[in-house]
Amino acid sequence: YFLGANDPYKALKTTLKAEINEDAWASLNSDTSRPFPKPKSGRIAVKVINHLGDEVMKVFRV
Repeated sequence: YFLGANDPYKALKTTLKAEINEDAWASLNSDTSRPFPKPKSGRIAVKVINHLGDEVMKVFRV
């Protein structure tokens, strides 16, 4: 999905060919991550995908 798109929920449903739980979608359709415990490795990976499908990933120490 892409924030600000006309109807990313509809596009995702079409792509997955499945129904999506609206409560789950509401918790994911954001530019802010949901809280999670700090990994034992002390590292997290952040992946960004733009509207063209280009991807970039960076690993951060936390």
